[in-house]
Amino acid sequence: MKSAAKHPQNRRAYVNASLVAPAQALKGPGGILIEDGWILDVGPRVTRDSVGSGAAVTDCAGLTLIPGLIDMRVFTGEPGNEYRETLASASEAAAAGGVTTMIVMPNTQPVIDDAALVDFILRRARDTASVRVAPMAAITKGLAGELMTEIGLLGEAGAVAVTDGTRAVANANVFRRALTYARDCGMLVVQHVEEPTLSSGVMNGGETASRLGLSGNPAMSEVIMLERDLRLVEMTGARYHAAQISSRHSVDVIRAAKARGLPVTCGVSAHHLVLNEHDIGAYRTFFKLSPPLRTEEDRRALADAVAEGVIDVIVSGHDPQSADTKRLPFAEAAYGAVGLETMLSAALSLHHNQSGPLARLVESMSSKPAEILGLETGRLAPGAPADFALVDLNLSWTVEEDRLRSRAKNSPFEHRTLEGRAVETVVAGERVYAYAGR
Repeated sequence: MKSAAKHPQNRRAYVNASLVAPAQALKGPGGILIEDGWILDVGPRVTRDSVGSGAAVTDCAGLTLIPGLIDMRVFTGEPGNEYRETLASASEAAAAGGVTTMIVMPNTQPVIDDAALVDFILRRARDTASVRVAPMAAITKGLAGELMTEIGLLGEAGAVAVTDGTRAVANANVFRRALTYARDCGMLVVQHVEEPTLSSGVMNGGETASRLGLSGNPAMSEVIMLERDLRLVEMTGARYHAAQISSRHSVDVIRAAKARGLPVTCGVSAHHLVLNEHDIGAYRTFFKLSPPLRTEEDRRALADAVAEGVIDVIVSGHDPQSADTKRLPFAEAAYGAVGLETMLSAALSLHHNQSGPLARLVESMSSKPAEILGLETGRLAPGAPADFALVDLNLSWTVEEDRLRSRAKNSPFEHRTLEGRAVETVVAGERVYAYAGR
């Protein structure tokens, strides 16, 4: 990738790229022209000759230019547990993964359950983060599942949705009221779909768990919660998003709900698209996730559902944990894995093994989450923010602990070679990441 010297005007063109932006029907050779953080023009007509001498030019030969990714499920430790992750360190990891917008979860100390804390996150992100940050706020006070938060005020303060993060709202009446209020406030409700009394196991329930002597979390714990929630959605008419599904049975439930016209969407983590329960191997705690990794049949069904569009978005499920909480016996270790830097590369494995069209994978991490959350980012169009990533689809790289930018290093892809990664990330027209290997 050859870059021209800095031009006195604040106008830059990226030319000779392969454009992939399905929401704008862009697929093929072209370029992008940006100025003052906004896109002026994009498409095959943007070439070195067309931009003339009024813009600095970057030649993107051999690279794919995609909208900046939007990760809808990012946990950090700020405020309260900054030793795990700060907004600044998470944003560095995000930029290295082509993610230009992080949607952060309310599972902090204190919990993001009032307007002042939403404002704190937004101000803190403006001061320290290199990518865009938008918070989801809690559905219930303290994530306790009992008292509903002021959903309308949280939305006015800047929360893009409400969720209890890693906890499901188990009380059906509380959740019904939350859906009703959220509908009236125009807010999206995001649920972690696990029935708490059935999901106390530490890995997927089945033969593998029995062989390892570990307690099982059956796929039905997810399905039961999902089916209950969808009945409440049918009752209230609220917009509902299942944060992460992990089972082929859940895919069938979501497909049927969409066929009935319910306002529902869902996500899946990149980990669940490429890994299964056998990867746990000899009790490897970096593979201890919530929901758990399930069978290979489930993994294939999830990948097919992404390609089909039944699953709307791919998320990282980025959940940093310290070595003290991960390097324990499997049953005692904390749930979670980092994923901001590896989400794109993991998803691209579906493209490389022909399990998922590239355009659909890009859509599921950019324009689709933007559509669900009502964001202006995630697209390549004149007048849109100049957030995008240049990707080398064939660049092989190995995930090593000392190279991860997250403060935590609990990646299930540790020592694994992945194919494809972001080599440059641009937010509001400014380069926030450049791959040192090029």
